[in-house]
Amino acid sequence: MSHTDPVSELTIEVDPAEVGLDKERLKRIDAHFAAYVADGRLPGWLLTVSRHGRLAHVARCGSRDLEAGLPVTDDTVWRIYSMTKPITSVAAMILYEEGKLALTDPVSAFIPAFSDARVFDGGSDLRQVTVPAAEPVRIWHLLTHTAGLTYGFHRVHPVDAAYRAAGFEWGTPPGVDLARACDLWAGLPLLFQPGTEWNYSVATDVLGRVVEVASGQRLDEFFAERILRPLGMTDTAFWADPTAAERLAALYQPGKDGKATRMDAFGQAALKEPRVLGGGGGLVSTAADYHRFTQMLLPRDGSPAGEYDGVTLLSPRTVGYMARNHLPGGVDLETFGRPLFAEAPFRGIGFGLGFAVVIDPVPGKVVCSPGEISWGGAASTAFWVDPEAGLTVSFFTQLLPSSTYPIRPQLRQLVYQALTS
Repeated sequence: MSHTDPVSELTIEVDPAEVGLDKERLKRIDAHFAAYVADGRLPGWLLTVSRHGRLAHVARCGSRDLEAGLPVTDDTVWRIYSMTKPITSVAAMILYEEGKLALTDPVSAFIPAFSDARVFDGGSDLRQVTVPAAEPVRIWHLLTHTAGLTYGFHRVHPVDAAYRAAGFEWGTPPGVDLARACDLWAGLPLLFQPGTEWNYSVATDVLGRVVEVASGQRLDEFFAERILRPLGMTDTAFWADPTAAERLAALYQPGKDGKATRMDAFGQAALKEPRVLGGGGGLVSTAADYHRFTQMLLPRDGSPAGEYDGVTLLSPRTVGYMARNHLPGGVDLETFGRPLFAEAPFRGIGFGLGFAVVIDPVPGKVVCSPGEISWGGAASTAFWVDPEAGLTVSFFTQLLPSSTYPIRPQLRQLVYQALTS
């Protein structure tokens, strides 16, 4: 990870009025979230709003490290956790465009341990009954979280308990690398028959291993060579190396009094090179870097989606395909998903190839646009890309878990009221 000032700086590129944003109304966003810092709920945050490919509003508030008295700056490094997933999904689709994989390919073609997948069919945490998978787990199941995989931290199903018993709750067992982790996951029962339900899961971590096998490169090498360096995302990596450590924000959780309380042990993990390169949640990044990634996903004036700053990562057709709802029958997550933790609401929201997709804004009761793609991270970070409005928004803070406060719906309320067109 190298640090170069021009890339880390967030420079306003256009007067908000020129791109249909009301400058006074934008201040409502800043004031609303400043109150979170004033009363101690959040340590600090950074927000970006761009329209038609030009950065129109940036706001910073509070501290990246309360105890050290260090402010949030443009070059603050944030743990983006599950906002890693869209990057891994783009990596997989780069390989799709090269013919290295097909969405219908069985995962076992890349990770042989998945050839004997079995599905939970009853029993308890200790004695589980399983049946063979009716069809193979396929690449598209990984991209859409319909593979039947899960997370140990869900704590609602006997299979979740099996993940925890195997050492997978918030991390991975000692001495296990990505290839071994995938073999262990393949040996645990699937929650349901592949393609029949949606469940937020380690699927994107497995997809990261598929990227490694299909490309013949380590995931960090593939990311750097094919996505991060081409887009100028020089501060994004699987850990904050010594040159970035001093800029890494501290990690917090809500204390008993509601004020943000530091999580040193959990937060330190980002300071050392990980054994598992987690495509589901392993990256740290800056607001400027992730802004560049969101611009690549947005069709902009004179530039198709999939391209940014003269660099083409994907065909605009591929990006458009990723941004469609891929849940069978065109239904939303409320209908098809398990009502568990996720980084997006469920009503009126479908799921594409790596993102939540707004099917219809009405059921969710928050103003937004059909076709918007989004996701967020466990430490309350969030982004969305709205092709209809030509809008991208990102929000960075470091508070676990993301379900603590309704930051994302409030952010949408306040951003869309600032649009004048």
